[in-house]
Amino acid sequence: MNLSSHNPRLSEKRYWFAFYTKSRHEFKADIDFTSFGVEHYLPTITRLKQWSDRKKKVVEPLFKGYIFAKVNEYERGIVIKSDAVVNAVAFRGKPAHVHDFEIENLKKILSKNPDVFVTDKIEIGTKVTIKQGPFEGVEGIVYTNENDESMLAITCELLQRSVVVHLPSYDVKILTY
Repeated sequence: MNLSSHNPRLSEKRYWFAFYTKSRHEFKADIDFTSFGVEHYLPTITRLKQWSDRKKKVVEPLFKGYIFAKVNEYERGIVIKSDAVVNAVAFRGKPAHVHDFEIENLKKILSKNPDVFVTDKIEIGTKVTIKQGPFEGVEGIVYTNENDESMLAITCELLQRSVVVHLPSYDVKILTY
């Protein structure tokens, strides 16, 4: 069912929302959202998995249990009915928007195929922008790990997760507001 042909509110403003999926149903939600004809994004990474007898590259969701869709209120009500979706991420009982720049930052980072990992712990630090290289223009928060390497955490605050990329300190510029 393509929503664009059945949607009486085509001109309504669309926002990014995060949706909880059933366990291991992120790719099913991706298929459903495609069939609905809505703009969506399932950030993925490729991992090398080791089994006792072999190694294999496996594509996994970056944020287990989540998928993003840019929809209006009518479309949000439809996609939430997908068998793979549990609910929309909400704060104080209202579906919460994800900022466009957060989705764009994730897309930019993942398109360059860096070594990334997700952490539940968001360190408070200096806000920076990357001034050169493949991530130029991406904003985030810097903190230092146990090896004293500068790291940039691109935070998708809605999910309380951070995508972390290793960067040399000379590649970032402190933001002043």
